Amino acid sequence: MPESLKLLKGVRVVAFTQFLLGPAAAQYLADMGADVIKIEEPTRGPHERRWAGAGSFVNGVSTFFMLAHRNVRSITLDLKREEAQKIARELCRDADVVLVNFRPGIMEKLGLGYEDLSQENQDLIYASASGYGSDGPHRQLPGQDLLLQAITGLAAMTGSRDGFPVAAGAAVVDQHSAALLAMGILGALHHRGVSGEGQQLEVTMVQGALDLQAEPLLYHLNGATVERPRVPLASSFHEAPYGFYRVQDGYVALSLSPIELLSEALGRPAELQPYLDPALALTKREEIYLALSPLLTGYTKTELLDLFRSHDIWCAPVNDYDDVVMDDTIARLEPIQEIEHPEAGKVRLLKHPVRYSSGEVRPQRLPPSHGEHTDELLAELGYGEEEVRNLRESRIV
Repeated sequence: MPESLKLLKGVRVVAFTQFLLGPAAAQYLADMGADVIKIEEPTRGPHERRWAGAGSFVNGVSTFFMLAHRNVRSITLDLKREEAQKIARELCRDADVVLVNFRPGIMEKLGLGYEDLSQENQDLIYASASGYGSDGPHRQLPGQDLLLQAITGLAAMTGSRDGFPVAAGAAVVDQHSAALLAMGILGALHHRGVSGEGQQLEVTMVQGALDLQAEPLLYHLNGATVERPRVPLASSFHEAPYGFYRVQDGYVALSLSPIELLSEALGRPAELQPYLDPALALTKREEIYLALSPLLTGYTKTELLDLFRSHDIWCAPVNDYDDVVMDDTIARLEPIQEIEHPEAGKVRLLKHPVRYSSGEVRPQRLPPSHGEHTDELLAELGYGEEEVRNLRESRIV
């Protein structure tokens, strides 16, 4: 494979991760050149190997696993066994970062909590993520994306007022929390480089979900009225025409553009004349939507986009996933890459989402097979061939 950018070369991360949040955070770091070692249960492997949304397995390999495990090494350890816990501690002894998103308390029961590991590795960065925090009465509740969208108001503030709450079309809380976790680790690494101090840091999905809603939530906290619209406007707080509008062959999104500009583009129709005053764009936003919508139904997406863009009106097609991969605006960024997996064959994945002037982030390791690097990592710890064979025979690894 072509050489990849190594922004985090020399940084070792031991990842006790599962589902999406932890693995996604680990992959951000692995993409940037960190040596990420994933600890996996030996018998069946973690949930993300055995499950995939939409039943999406390619030749028996979970695409859910493959989306968040490139550039990672895998070792299998039965952490219920003392010998396996000893190996895990040996891995963590030389680690820069330990990354965990098991439920609170599990790592401490295994002797792998921050207090345990930092005794032998004083400059360790111990990064954990959970649904509701490591203390408090709700720490054992499941930290699952939909539940977090529900509890933090995200679902209730999405959609129209008379309809059901609407969940986001992706696991946005997981993915945003993963990015926050990776960001926190990078900050802690910089702090350690300056001060020599390790530390413990924690991301909760609750705060990740609230952070996604910083704009409307702060409006609400500071006295503004924020409520779902009755019509398909796309937020609870933006001025009209902010929303989705039906056309002949689908929908077009309109964003923050003056009604006067829309009126001019459409030939100054009588229906919009009562709403040209910019002060009405918020107070009459639902009326404006109802007045504007019938004026657009006769256009195709291409016709309306060409018309509005020629008048500098902010607009975009509402794409489904088939449209997304064909959209020139997206395709020019080349966000999708194809890999050749030894079991799955050809698989298309998203690239690392950041570009760097110093080089390109490329996949250096395919998502690993279950325990693929167990022997390699044990050898790095000094275990001989006979010791590794005994560990395998006793099913510790």
